[in-house]
Amino acid sequence: MTGAATISGPERERIAAALAEIACAAGEILRRYHRGPCPHALKPDGSPSSAADVEAEDLIVDALAGRFPGIAVVAEERAQGDTARPADLFFLVDPLDGTRDFLAGTPDYSVNIALVSGARPVAAALAAPGLGRVWWAGPATLEGPVIAGRPGVGRPVRARPVPESGLVALGSRRHGDPETATCLAALPVAETRQVGSALKFGLIAAGEADIYVRCGPTMEWDTAAGDHIVAAAGGCVVVPGGGPIRYGQHGPDHRNGPFAALGDPTLAPRLALPARATVRPTAPLSAAHP
Repeated sequence: MTGAATISGPERERIAAALAEIACAAGEILRRYHRGPCPHALKPDGSPSSAADVEAEDLIVDALAGRFPGIAVVAEERAQGDTARPADLFFLVDPLDGTRDFLAGTPDYSVNIALVSGARPVAAALAAPGLGRVWWAGPATLEGPVIAGRPGVGRPVRARPVPESGLVALGSRRHGDPETATCLAALPVAETRQVGSALKFGLIAAGEADIYVRCGPTMEWDTAAGDHIVAAAGGCVVVPGGGPIRYGQHGPDHRNGPFAALGDPTLAPRLALPARATVRPTAPLSAAHP
C-alpha cells in the first residue's frame, strides 16, 4: 500500500472491497454465537465484552495484518489502556458493535472496519450479519447482500435529500438522552425509529432514513466506518460547530464527542449539538432487552 497522502481512488475501492470481505467473514463468527450461549463480562468502563467480540476481532486483526502489513490497527478489545497515539495511517475496528443488542438476541449489530488517513476515514466496511446486509465505501458507497459469509454484488447507494413528508430519525434503544431530544425537536421529524448499533449509518447512506443524533459518548471505532459510508453516499457526519469528526486526535481513550449523521448536509446549520458528550449510567447486562 502507498502512503497516507497518496491513496488513489481505485486503491481505496480495492481496500474497501477487501474490508467488506473481512467484515462478512467476522460476521459469520457472530452469527454462530447469536441467540445461543455466548460467555460475556463487563469491561472496566461498564460496557460488555463477549466471546463473540474477541473471536471476531482476532479474525479481523489477523486478516488485516495479512493483507495490509505494517499498518497499525486500533481495535476495541485490545485498545483498553493503550496510550499510544495512532500513526497517520491506521485501521479502526469494532468487531461487534451493539453487543448488548446482540446478547439480547436482536439482529441490530454490526462489524465496523475503517482505514483512517490523516485523521479522516478513506475506506470502510460495515456489515450487518443479522440482516444479511453489508455496505462498503472508497470514493463511493456500495451495498450488497451477505451470501454464505461473503459480500454479494454491490450496487451504488445515495443518501436522500430532506423528504417533503418530514425526516425519519434513528435513535438508539439504549442511549437516549434529553440533549438528543432537544436537537431533534428543532427539526421537522415525522418518524423516529429505534435501531441498534452502527447499522443506523448504513440506513442513512441507503436513503432509508435521514438523521441520527448522538449526544452521549461513543468511541472512534463505533463511528469511523459509518462516518465514511454516509459521507461517501453524499451525506455527512458533523460535530458541534459543523466540522467532521477527526480520528486519532482524542487521546488514549479514543472517545468521541456529540455528533449527528445526516443524509442531507443542508440540515447541518439547523443543528445545535452540545459541546460535550453527556455521560449516562450503563445499564447492567441483566437488564438488557430490545
